[in-house]
Amino acid sequence: MPPIYDASVPAELLTGMRLARTAIGRGDLVVIPTDTVYGVAADAFSPAAVEKLVTAKGRTREAPPPVLIPGIPTLDALAESVPDEVRALVAAFWPGGLTVILTARSTLTWDLGETRGMVALRMPAHPLALELLSETGPLAVSSANLTGRPAATTAAEAEGMLGDSVAVYLDGGPGGSVASTIVDATGLALPNGTLKVVREGAIPLDAIRDVVGADKCA
Repeated sequence: MPPIYDASVPAELLTGMRLARTAIGRGDLVVIPTDTVYGVAADAFSPAAVEKLVTAKGRTREAPPPVLIPGIPTLDALAESVPDEVRALVAAFWPGGLTVILTARSTLTWDLGETRGMVALRMPAHPLALELLSETGPLAVSSANLTGRPAATTAAEAEGMLGDSVAVYLDGGPGGSVASTIVDATGLALPNGTLKVVREGAIPLDAIRDVVGADKCA
């Protein structure tokens, strides 16, 4: 089994982060802590790496992974347009447990699966995840578990499910037990369009409505 690197031990943190960067660069998978549950990460711009992620979880191309990003400027680089309501939401909840589905830029050379031209984006509120993202760029990240099983809240739980399919495990201590809230903002481009809450998680629905207005949130 690949080793688990304890981020609370400085020497292990340095080694683990170095190996994680290397693994991402060669198209392998890395398990990382986030502010919600643990995630399994791959280079978002490597179709082969994304395929490894999907296969490791036992999923299909019909369930494309979200993409974690290091900051709001990357949101503009990956999305075709960003409605004012989305800018208000990310100002309020990023970094944090909010995933936003937007229309992806048509010029992007990636293959996340059957996305129908959309991409789910999130900036996590975890220092290790943000440090790795700042060095690797956007990462395709899905919860670190086998499909149908509970999401991992520790690196050890992730290893127990994903095993040798992952090259490096980074242990940032116990994670959260609630996944991110997912909102689909693509409908805002339509006349009188609204924001659709796909999954309520770390960010309550009422908090979303407080930012965008009840009339803009379905």
